[in-house]
Amino acid sequence: MRRWTRKLTKWTTDMLDLPQDVVFDLPRVTMIGNMQLYVENHRGVLHFSETYLKLALTQGSMEIRGKQLSIRAILAEEVFIEGLIDEVKYS
Repeated sequence: MRRWTRKLTKWTTDMLDLPQDVVFDLPRVTMIGNMQLYVENHRGVLHFSETYLKLALTQGSMEIRGKQLSIRAILAEEVFIEGLIDEVKYS
């Protein structure tokens, strides 16, 4: 049943030209070089240090590794990170 529902939702988003990140509650990630990262649709910060950041997502988590990481802005569903970003992992 769940598979059928997912297919119907995908078909609906395609037909109505809706953004999939909104419909499926997926994260939207914007990265500028290796110095700035903007993540929308996160569900909270699970861990933060100068070298590691872990964000909760609706499905899974996102890990950011780097150096001199700092959270420049954080809102309920958006976070803006700066620093030298080495790795972004979605799991």
